[in-house]
Amino acid sequence: MDVFEAVAEPSRRALLDELSGGERSAGELVALLPHLTQPAVSRHLRVLREVGLVEVRPDAQRRIYALRADGLVEIDRWIGRYRRYWADHLDALERHLARTHDTKDET
Repeated sequence: MDVFEAVAEPSRRALLDELSGGERSAGELVALLPHLTQPAVSRHLRVLREVGLVEVRPDAQRRIYALRADGLVEIDRWIGRYRRYWADHLDALERHLARTHDTKDET
């Protein structure tokens, strides 16, 4: 499995969203995502860890999970092409709206 397959699953995206706010234990993640059971959270975290999106460290009896910023690089590179696409299209829209506004001012 790669990072794209991992983030294709909505529950894993929800876990990443929660971890974007900072480190969390598995128990905290279960409490924040009540639609997921503890075993499901553990399975999803394992997948995210295996593809390099999440890291884990022990803290006494708990395991603390955090995002790995470098794990998101592959996704960011891929999305970068589409950022340029949208920027170009939004610039064209802005020019069109400015022309439309100028035309209305002339009437």
